[in-house]
Amino acid sequence: MSALRLGGKVAALTAGAVGAAGLGAFAWGALVERNDFTLREVTVPVLPPGAESIRVLHLSDLHMAPWQTDKQDWIRALADLKPDLIVNTGDNLGHADGIRGIAYALAPFEGVPGVFVNGSNDYVGPQPKNPLKYFGGPSVVHPEVERLDIDRLLGVFENLGWVDLNNKAGALDLGGTHFEFFGVDDPHVGRDRLEVITGAIDDLRANDPLSDETWPDPSVAAEPRPTVTVGVAHAPYQRVLNSFVNHGAQLIFAGHTHGGQVCVPGFGALVTNCDIPRKQVKGLSLWHQGLRTAYLNVSAGLGTSIYAPVRFACPPEATLLTLTAGSF
Repeated sequence: MSALRLGGKVAALTAGAVGAAGLGAFAWGALVERNDFTLREVTVPVLPPGAESIRVLHLSDLHMAPWQTDKQDWIRALADLKPDLIVNTGDNLGHADGIRGIAYALAPFEGVPGVFVNGSNDYVGPQPKNPLKYFGGPSVVHPEVERLDIDRLLGVFENLGWVDLNNKAGALDLGGTHFEFFGVDDPHVGRDRLEVITGAIDDLRANDPLSDETWPDPSVAAEPRPTVTVGVAHAPYQRVLNSFVNHGAQLIFAGHTHGGQVCVPGFGALVTNCDIPRKQVKGLSLWHQGLRTAYLNVSAGLGTSIYAPVRFACPPEATLLTLTAGSF
């Protein structure tokens, strides 16, 4: 056999092996890993000294379709963790009829305190996209896409008793610690209004009978109480994270990135769909801004677009964060 013919045969065998490996990886990502729902558990020492621990369940990017009953049942089972707080960072819907699955999946959490913000896919339905375009920068929502029933989704959250943080602030008392929350609507589609955060926080504190403000009469001021400030957004754009830290956030929750969704073992995410560094595309990290630092938890999310139903080296996840006392 000539060297030329032998080389051609080796090349053909190599191409066939690469093709088979690619098909195998796609089958794994589409049929197995995208349904391998995982609970990630982390500890965050962010509470004041002596504070009681708080268990926070972070849910994000459910992208729910009505037929995804396994995912719905898995989320319902998370109620057995008995979280003290739910943080939902948006993109709950993945189909026009996904609201039924969301209502069913979240029903066991009625009565559990919660906060939420919206993602773009809570307003508009999914659309087919060329995945290679993600390498050129964050995705774009086209104006002709299907509009979803955001009011009905907000009604589900309202019935659960959760606090709306879309360009708003709110407060909850949990385990003896006072939590101040502020958030923005989805930065990925320009719905965030960072300029209103200062006013929202000021209004929140002005209406708080236990605020530690001492004006005008220090003699009647309330005793200082342990307080933690939390920022919530769907998409973790750097401008948003920086603003949150500047406004005093000690802990920030976000989603949107899907953790990269398709990752390379040993390398990580190929894309982030925003401007956050790849190394912080998912999980718990520290975000530095000036002389200030906050804990940042970015969820890889529980779903995918129905037009891109695959994950690789990046399983779908919810996160249970145990907030503990720090050594300040």
